Amino acid sequence: MNESLVIIVLLVSIFGFLGAGVWVGLTLSGCAWLTMALFSSRPAGDAMSLTIWGAASSWTLTALPLFLWMGEILFRSRLSTDLFRGLAPWLNRLPGKLLHTNIIGCAIFAAVSGSSAATCATIGKMTIPELKRRGYPDDQVLGTLSGAGTLGLLIPPSIIMIVYGVAANVSISRLFIAGVVPGILLAGLFMGYIIVWSLLHPNAIPKEQDTLTFGQKLAESRYLIPVVLLIVAVLGSIYTGIATATEAAAVGVVGALILSVLQGSMSWTTFKESLLGATRMYCMIALILAGAQFLTLAMGYIGLPRALAEWIASLGLSQFGLVLALMVFFIILGCLLDGISMVVLTIGVLLPTVQAAGLDLIWFGIFLIFVIEMAQITPPVGFNLFVLSGMTKKELTYIARVSVPMFVLMIVGVMIIYWVPDLVLWLPQNVR
Repeated sequence: MNESLVIIVLLVSIFGFLGAGVWVGLTLSGCAWLTMALFSSRPAGDAMSLTIWGAASSWTLTALPLFLWMGEILFRSRLSTDLFRGLAPWLNRLPGKLLHTNIIGCAIFAAVSGSSAATCATIGKMTIPELKRRGYPDDQVLGTLSGAGTLGLLIPPSIIMIVYGVAANVSISRLFIAGVVPGILLAGLFMGYIIVWSLLHPNAIPKEQDTLTFGQKLAESRYLIPVVLLIVAVLGSIYTGIATATEAAAVGVVGALILSVLQGSMSWTTFKESLLGATRMYCMIALILAGAQFLTLAMGYIGLPRALAEWIASLGLSQFGLVLALMVFFIILGCLLDGISMVVLTIGVLLPTVQAAGLDLIWFGIFLIFVIEMAQITPPVGFNLFVLSGMTKKELTYIARVSVPMFVLMIVGVMIIYWVPDLVLWLPQNVR
């Protein structure tokens, strides 16, 4: 059996298992074991045990369950209500008015969560009922929330950044720093869309009575202080070099616990639910990561990375052509897989090609997160679509349709960071 046929059989088996509903982690491990057993001389059991142990015992990966736990704690606190109360008074004079709470609220919560689904769900629980009560159009409320929820992946700390950093062996702290400006850029694009849409549809936005004085607005802003302090503690400890990403995650957990206790929202039941929620999520991710590491090893034995690199090289694509091809590839893949699975399935195969094209791995990580964000709002496997559909009982296709403008803006964001790569690279190169 020639190499090309082996690769085809492997890929067909992977997507066959995934299509049959087998867990992603088990699919990856099983296909890797089968490949090693049939097409290499190395004992498959020995390779699997060493690879999975190495993947599971990474110190860097310790940050992942900690950030997951921090997000679970905050998800169960009164943070969302406080965010709305602190932001709303300042947005009444801006075109689009309180629609901007979706964007700003998600951007702020993303800086302490790291999860797209948690960001979308937490802010959605707060803004959807309130904006609906005030008469804001459903399509814009859900569309902007669907897109803004993806900021949980781009604005640090980000779970996907940790997964990519481990898989690609790049600095997670530098990835965190690199995500700041693109995150602000994408939030700005979303807010710009709201402003333009509201100016084109002035009658669709209800009139808000701005009766608060400047002093009263400042007083309401005090509700933002706890989350701002937590952001400063987590990200400030990383950017100043006081703590690594893993140590900063521990700081975040302690800060989230203190915050929830002071708010009076922490109980023994809440503590258990947050811990169990983070544990379940991490076990799923860890199984996928371990299987992906083993599959990467198996692919190396059968020559898949080399074959893929040679095939892409034979296409004669320019660097820009490669970026466009990868964007289309990940958008299609995002219709079938979740973000973490996309990263761990492809990174080991694509990194040689990406490096050969002269793309910086930090920049490529941010690019990858942009296209994974698109996957969060593309059916049939769009986590943000699932979250909003479950919260509002709206059809998945409806939410996907109203999210199209956000999808287009993400493509615009990718083009901007390609043509101006310093938006990604300047900050990590100059902050030590």
